[in-house]
Amino acid sequence: MKFATFLFQTQPSSITSVTRTAEELGYESLWIPEHIILPVKYKSPYPYSSSGRMPAPPESPLHDPMLVLAYAAALTTRIRLATGIYVLPIRNPFATAKAVASLDVLSGGRFIFGVGIGWLEEEFEGVGMNFKDRALRSREYVELLKALWTSEEPVYHGKTVSIEGFKMNPKPVQKPYPPFVFGGHTEPSLKRAARLGDGWYGIGEKMEEVDRVIKRLREHEKEQHRTKPLELTIAPRFGGPITVDQVKRMRDMGVERVILGASPSTRDQLIQMERLRDDVMAQF
Repeated sequence: MKFATFLFQTQPSSITSVTRTAEELGYESLWIPEHIILPVKYKSPYPYSSSGRMPAPPESPLHDPMLVLAYAAALTTRIRLATGIYVLPIRNPFATAKAVASLDVLSGGRFIFGVGIGWLEEEFEGVGMNFKDRALRSREYVELLKALWTSEEPVYHGKTVSIEGFKMNPKPVQKPYPPFVFGGHTEPSLKRAARLGDGWYGIGEKMEEVDRVIKRLREHEKEQHRTKPLELTIAPRFGGPITVDQVKRMRDMGVERVILGASPSTRDQLIQMERLRDDVMAQF
């Protein structure tokens, strides 16, 4: 079982403290959430909470994930660095390809590319991006990214994006490219992960719901005739600290990575990281 933690801090000293401590304590990876902008008011339902409201208020100072992870890469040597989750279709895919490749080079091949198609329609509208065709663009962007990262002279022609007659360097250190971890609980999201992903990322409020979603994901894997199962990552929101019993139950479901949630302060985060290491990680 792999154990990870969120990097939700905003000040350089706090980012440094959490990042270095996570590596020292033996955490496998750091995951960073992201949004470009947050609406003051929104009608879009947040799909990962029974309340339909996202936990981050609109004034949350969310950094650019690639910049923070590059900063974290310079502070560490082993821990992996992940986006959880990067809204792929809200950005220019060529800029994304360049940023990911650069981060993977600078980190020595430690990047995990957690992606999703996005749920917050107001954010798409605010930055002038189409919300309706985001699923199509996401599929094509993934195909484009793979071409840009693996071909010396990439050629790709889709309905929403094309490339021919250009080169893009540097290439990622990881071959053929950093792993794609797809987020989302809807049937289209699960199917997308089974078809295009190396892993799947989920948020769990109830153990029973985690089990149900994973079973559906496995069915989609069979339909896609996968020869290698997706690596499953869960960020539990069960209420209260993560326990050994919970991790064992998730492991039995096929979960391979558990992410410790963000705490309200850096001090609390460090305390929770040490508690998880001592009480849970030591049992695995």
